[in-house]
Amino acid sequence: MNLWDLLKMGLRNLSRRKARTALTVVGVVIGTVSIVSMVSIGIGINETFEKTYMENGAMTVIQIQQYSSNFDENGNWAGETKQTLDDTLIEQLRGIEHVKAIAPIIDQNGQFKIGKYTTYVQLRAIGREAFGEFGFPGLTYGTYPTETDNKKIVIANGTLQNFYYSNGRKYEDKTVDPTQEKITFTFPEWNYQKNPRKKDFKIEMNPGLGNFAVMEESDNWEYNSTCYVDMDFFKEIWKQYASTLTVADRKRAMQVLESYSSIYVNVDNIDNVVEVQEAIKELGYGTYSDMQYLEPLQQTSNMIQVVLGAIGALAMLVSAINIANTMVMSIYERTREIGIMKVLGCKVYDIRRLFLYEAALIGLMGGIIGIVLSYLVSFFINKYGQPIFAAIMQTSAVYDVEGAKFSVIPFWLPFAAAIFGMFVGVVSGYIPARRATKISAIEAMKSNQ
Repeated sequence: MNLWDLLKMGLRNLSRRKARTALTVVGVVIGTVSIVSMVSIGIGINETFEKTYMENGAMTVIQIQQYSSNFDENGNWAGETKQTLDDTLIEQLRGIEHVKAIAPIIDQNGQFKIGKYTTYVQLRAIGREAFGEFGFPGLTYGTYPTETDNKKIVIANGTLQNFYYSNGRKYEDKTVDPTQEKITFTFPEWNYQKNPRKKDFKIEMNPGLGNFAVMEESDNWEYNSTCYVDMDFFKEIWKQYASTLTVADRKRAMQVLESYSSIYVNVDNIDNVVEVQEAIKELGYGTYSDMQYLEPLQQTSNMIQVVLGAIGALAMLVSAINIANTMVMSIYERTREIGIMKVLGCKVYDIRRLFLYEAALIGLMGGIIGIVLSYLVSFFINKYGQPIFAAIMQTSAVYDVEGAKFSVIPFWLPFAAAIFGMFVGVVSGYIPARRATKISAIEAMKSNQ
């Protein structure tokens, strides 16, 4: 019996009891919709967790801050500890396995001026290797500092939109284009007292000098608001700036170069971040990384996926029992037909294939219809499910449900669901099909069914 004969006989047999076949298919549809929807919700939650953290910062970056927060055994904040971040620590960090790059950082306030307009920024001095290893955004103008060309300031895109002028009576804001207008950089006056006999420190930023670059707008708030400068160049200009201060403040300013505000450590793989954090902790330093908070969230997400998948699997189990029941009833009703097939010389193998094919066909039809309906269910979940998921996800302070997709059906899931539907059908129909092959031809011919 060839495949075409199986197809015709299977469809004909299923069409004999249209109502029963339809109800069995509906059971598979419900099971398919349940399992696809539940799995898609788990995938959607997991992807949104990761997307949220990816927008906040690089997942492989570990931060060591000058002040480390302490927490008691109940998780309550218990003050801060000042950590010494210097070149000795840098060398220790280089000896830790899986550390890919290290970027020492010094943070200072900076000021840009153009005419009467000004803006204050956070200026971050960082080791130049960070520009290639820490996921910095692209540039709309200029190039990042290199070993041979490091005398430049990398301006955050958001900074250019925050220039303002205020004289107490009126306020004006201004968006600046540094490629068309000359900007002056200096350090704010409030930090240290200037020596009145010294010339003011300032850097004239001019496109012709090539001493600045502009970052693209970024989803990462840090890159969109913080300006960067190479560490060696910062030390050079800071010494120049310190020379314009009073003797007392000059000494205090130079102490800035003796330690770092923070150190960023880039790990070679996201899976090794927690391990590297533990190694740094053994050195006596507190750390922070997005991964340490994402890991428990991922565990929660995985647990949700398991629970939702189990619910879907339970629905599919019910449909499998329904298929098995349908096939058993079909065998009882077609006992005489089975006997005739055996008398005419039909092979036992073909009889088994026929019933398995019918069961698989039920699973396939239900799977296909269920997949189509699953996309519809996914659409409604994403469109109207925000209030429900917002309440569920309140445990995560950084979780943003605005515009999030709570149900994501990847390209492989429909194919997997269709194959799984057929598999359920075949497994459910195996015992009835085997029973059909064991029916005696003589006894079957005596049957009225």
